[in-house]
Amino acid sequence: MFLTYMETVTKELVSWMRGHDSSIFSISVHASGRYAITTSSDTAQLWDLDTFQRKRKLNIRQSVGIQKVFFLPLSNTILSCFKDNSIFAWECDTLFCKYQLPAPPESSSIIYKVFAVTRDGRILAAGGKSNHLHLWSLEATRLFRIIQMPTKIRAIRHLEFLPDSFDAGSNQVLGILSQDGIMRFVNIQTCKLLFEIGSLDEGISSSVISPHGRYIASIMENGSLNIYSVQALTQEINKPPPPLVKVIEDLPKNIPTSGDVKMKMTSGRVLRPARCKEHKTQTRIIKQDLTGNLENKENELSDGLNKKRLQILLKGYGEYPTKYRMFIWRSLLQLPENHTAFSNLLDKGTHVAFLNLQKLYPIKSRKLLRVLQRTLSALAHWSSIFSDTPYLPLLAFPFVKLFQNNQLICFEVVATLIINWCQHWFEYFPNPPINILSMIENVLAFCDKQLLQHFIDHDITSQLYAWPLLETVFSEVLTREEWLKLFDNIFSNQPSFLLMTVVAYSTCSRAPLLNCTLKDDFTYFFHHRNNLDINVVIREAYHLMETTPADIHPDSMLDAFVALTKGQYPVFNQYPKFVVDFQTRERERIRNDELDYLRERQTVENMQAEVDQQRLEDEAWYQKQEELRKAEEARREMLLHEEEKMVQQRQRLAAVKRELKMKEIHLQDAARRHFLKLQQAQHEMELRRLDDEIERKNYTRNQEVFAKEFREDADAYRQKVDFEEDMFHKMIETDQTQTGNAKKVIEEKLAKAEQACLNTDWKIQALHKQKCDDLQRNESYQEMTKLLRKNRRKEVELLNAMMEEEAKKWKEAEEKEFHLRAEKKASSLSDTSRNWFLKQELSAALEHAERPFSKEESCLRREQKASGSLARTSQLTDISGIDPSTGLPLRRSTAEWDGKKENLLKKVRDLRQRLTAQAQNRHLSQSLLAT
Repeated sequence: MFLTYMETVTKELVSWMRGHDSSIFSISVHASGRYAITTSSDTAQLWDLDTFQRKRKLNIRQSVGIQKVFFLPLSNTILSCFKDNSIFAWECDTLFCKYQLPAPPESSSIIYKVFAVTRDGRILAAGGKSNHLHLWSLEATRLFRIIQMPTKIRAIRHLEFLPDSFDAGSNQVLGILSQDGIMRFVNIQTCKLLFEIGSLDEGISSSVISPHGRYIASIMENGSLNIYSVQALTQEINKPPPPLVKVIEDLPKNIPTSGDVKMKMTSGRVLRPARCKEHKTQTRIIKQDLTGNLENKENELSDGLNKKRLQILLKGYGEYPTKYRMFIWRSLLQLPENHTAFSNLLDKGTHVAFLNLQKLYPIKSRKLLRVLQRTLSALAHWSSIFSDTPYLPLLAFPFVKLFQNNQLICFEVVATLIINWCQHWFEYFPNPPINILSMIENVLAFCDKQLLQHFIDHDITSQLYAWPLLETVFSEVLTREEWLKLFDNIFSNQPSFLLMTVVAYSTCSRAPLLNCTLKDDFTYFFHHRNNLDINVVIREAYHLMETTPADIHPDSMLDAFVALTKGQYPVFNQYPKFVVDFQTRERERIRNDELDYLRERQTVENMQAEVDQQRLEDEAWYQKQEELRKAEEARREMLLHEEEKMVQQRQRLAAVKRELKMKEIHLQDAARRHFLKLQQAQHEMELRRLDDEIERKNYTRNQEVFAKEFREDADAYRQKVDFEEDMFHKMIETDQTQTGNAKKVIEEKLAKAEQACLNTDWKIQALHKQKCDDLQRNESYQEMTKLLRKNRRKEVELLNAMMEEEAKKWKEAEEKEFHLRAEKKASSLSDTSRNWFLKQELSAALEHAERPFSKEESCLRREQKASGSLARTSQLTDISGIDPSTGLPLRRSTAEWDGKKENLLKKVRDLRQRLTAQAQNRHLSQSLLAT
């Protein structure tokens, strides 16, 4: 299967796109017209309409199947709906899955078949073979309402929201076409039936609503086409909204409970279209200033946008978001989208002024050239001056390239640009707009007199430094991204901003311009890209808009922005009509002269063609006669050659006959010899047969002995088989008895298995009911997980503190261990000295007992020994740092020990507090887990 891309005007085949194996039942086009999605039962493919190439392909299992894949309005989101009721949302650029809608509740079993989305892309309506209708909130990704239709509705065939001029895209009325051929329109908020079209006798087969919601076109089951007026069907739809009030605080919407999600449709007073065709409903639209504030009314744009807020956003970020830029431009320019008027312009065909456009502007892309030619032709049919404007292709080309997939928007953007930002350009036609260039020169003289004097000194006029930028709208000197950023600011400001941008471009480039002295250098500079920051140019343009005096400011000479009128385009006659008429007459005269010349040349060419044709016919006749003569001579030579061949063939035939005769003789001789050999072989075969018969008789005698033995063995085997069969029958009878008992047991087990199945079914139903509880527990688990993470962080902090305290304690323990070893060493030395002293005293006493000395000498000796021991003890005490009197270390004072003790007690208290907090958190998490 393949998809064809046709040209609507010329009915020509532009391209065809292959890739589907089955029939395509859905096509969705992006709002920009650049991408398209085609859907079949097994695959969905994303196409780039600029290159007609496949960008991505979605393959799924055959058991699932695709219901529909389409773009959400005014966004880059793709919604894919499958046959198992799963719905996914994808990003168009990256194809990243943004979200998935949850499964619908089991109480409303429905297989989705048809879908509809509001214009703002916030609400999705889904229906199928059921009288239930599901409404999904795509922002909250939840099912917020179930509408139960009347019981007589068994299936929904089509869904479509009814656009309203007052709801800013949040459509409230949904059209529902059911199996009975009646299309009912229901308010999705109140679930009230507003009106319905079609009947049981005259059912609707398919229906579509116009973009503005004014008409409904329906194909009836009898083949007729009915068009309904929504305004005639009901007056409630087109009621103006209540007076606007300022929103002080946007409160969050309450989440509906299970009781108010499901609602029944109430049938009120149903309006049906009148069958009388003569009756006409007369309506009168009353215009009312809802806000009373003119400034706010001017700033309010279509689609709910505000111009001042957009300007604030633009000044903050420098440009609009890429995926919303086209939507913002359409709102800023207030495009009316006059489809009928634009179609009338296209129906006039290609304008004669642009028939040979490809010769003047050779564009590689045929599609781009065709769109440019059609846009320029529509502009020329709109106003005759555009057929003679030489710079119009340069002015329109960047917009044609940007909006090549939406020609209506392209035309209206260019037309709006011409009406507003090209004011007074055509007053000096066919010359450049001297008045506009004078405004630019006055502003340049005010902000940079040196640069203007430099231009004057080198004979550089505004037609050289300003007009190239205006007639190409900066497309030659800027890249695509820079040009888009610049026009974000141009379309968001007054028309004078474009002229200020031209001045800012020159002033921001004053350094290279002051270095230029040749006219060719200036020309090259304003026709090619330069190393210039566009953000600086835009800031300078805003500065000029604020600082330029009012007497030379372009705002005082240019009109304010005016949008295109709806329905029909305005008349554009802001140009010297006599000049255009004169050029038109001259061009018509030249065209008539050219046509006369072409007719005369065609006549001469026809006469010359006839002469040439006669000459060619004569030459062909003479050539034919010569060919006949040569053919006759060739035939005669061929006959002579054939006669010679016949003579040679007769000679060869006689020789062949002789050879065949010799071969026949040789064959007869060979056949006779073969017959003799055959008779000899038959005699030998007869002898061998007699020998075999003799041997067979001997074998038969031996075979009878063997047969007797075989019969005896067979009788014995048969007896054994009979015995075994008796045994087998007995076994079968025994087995049948056991089988009857086993059957009863199996029946009991089967009953138990059935009961187990019933119990399992009840368990499965209970499991389904527990799913809702699981979701609630999942939320409590997440809260508990957060608390556990906090507890873990606190526990980590506590463990770190305990590890630090442990390290300090180990260090302190090592110090005390060191002091303990020193004390032990000092104590051991003291004991050694004391023992030695006692031993000396004992030896002295024994010696005194054996050899007594004088009393004074012994006392003196004891005193010397005691003083020596005390000296050694004091020396050891000084070395070890131990006080001999108290036994405590001399390094720390009592105050130091008290401070250390206080710090230790404080850390112990902190540790206890942390352990208490940890226990409380654990108790709280256990209670949450229990709930």
